[in-house]
Order: sequence, then C-alpha cells, then structure tokens
Amino acid sequence: MPKTKIVINEHYHIYNRGNNKQDIFFEERDYIRFLFLALYFQGGDSVYNIGRYVTNYVRHRMFNIDFGEISKNKKIELLAFVLMPNHFHFILKEKEQGGISKYLQRIQNSYTKYINTKNKKIGHLFQGPYQSVHIASNEQLLHLSAYIHRNPREIKKWKNQEADFPWSSFTDYVGKNRWEKLLSTELLLSQFKKQKEYKSFVDESGTKLCLEEKEMIDYV
Repeated sequence: MPKTKIVINEHYHIYNRGNNKQDIFFEERDYIRFLFLALYFQGGDSVYNIGRYVTNYVRHRMFNIDFGEISKNKKIELLAFVLMPNHFHFILKEKEQGGISKYLQRIQNSYTKYINTKNKKIGHLFQGPYQSVHIASNEQLLHLSAYIHRNPREIKKWKNQEADFPWSSFTDYVGKNRWEKLLSTELLLSQFKKQKEYKSFVDESGTKLCLEEKEMIDYV
C-alpha cells in the first residue's frame, strides 16, 4: 500500500496489528497502558512512572490526569478508537505537521518496550510501521466510525454488546465521554439528534470502506 501523505486539518484512519498477526494485548493492564498512551501523548509531553496511572485505573476506573491541561497542546485530535487483541484502529486529525507520525511512533515505541520488558523478549511487536488512509468525505468518516465501533463483535463475548466494550470509544459516543477533551466526539455526534440515533446507525451500518481499507480487512 502506498504511503499516505498526511496534511494538517485532514482526518485519517490509522491502524496496525501484531507481528505475524500475534496478539499485542495479553491482559487488562496492557489495554489500560496502551489507552493511557493514546490519550496522554496527544499533548506531546513526556511522562514518567506510567505504572502508577495504570494502577489508579485498575482501582478506580479512571486516570489521575488533567485532561484539560493535556488538551491545550494537542498535536493530533483523537475522534475514535478500538483496541482489539491483535490490532488497533484510530481516527485521527492532524493538527500540527508531523503530529500523527510522532504520536504513533511514541505510542508504539513505548508500548513495545513495555511488552518486551514484561515478557523478557526482544524484537518487533507490531507488523512494521502503522498504516494510514486519508478520509476523503464525511460519508467515509461516518461509516469508518461505525466499522471501528463494530469491531468488538469479532470477540464472541462482546457480540451485540459492542457499546459496552471498555477498550473502544463507542461507549463514549453512546454514554458519558470518559476522556472529555481528549476524545473529540462532536463532529460525528453533531450529525445525529441523539446519542441513541448514532448507536442505531452503528448497529445497522454495513461495512463501507474505501479500496485501501478493504485491502486492510485481511490485514487485521
């Protein structure tokens, strides 16, 4: 797949999977850590002792961070996400030149180092660099969000309960936004009168992806 040119103020579908289709998440704390990185690294600041934030989430189901402070210096904008056992999907907006590239590099490098240290391994965790597809229209954006939010139905336990899957932004679109300014739901939700209408759209949506993304289906 040719490399997508990333332009400021445009939206992109960003995704990657585990090397050789292997899992990248092995227990709850792994999902929590990756989610923390996805939220925190939007601001571009360094972070230390990530484990304490993960522990706080395990105990209280929340991160002890200032969402507003991080959002003041966002390099990218996160619109939607899902973390699956062996892959992830994001919808991102480029706010600063090179923002998405730096954001994904920081997430993948930090998370790979964590997993390799924990499991006493070396080498690549992900199947090469992340993949990106430019979202060229509002219709594509809407249906991509539905595709991402329907992803957990691949897991038997979560089929028809995708809105309750904790490692997806779907639950934030149909209920309270857990991440406040660090998850930008307005663009999508503004096109529906109520949150339950967006949920119905996702539940009833067929998979409508561009050619590049159709090639991606087998990829993940």
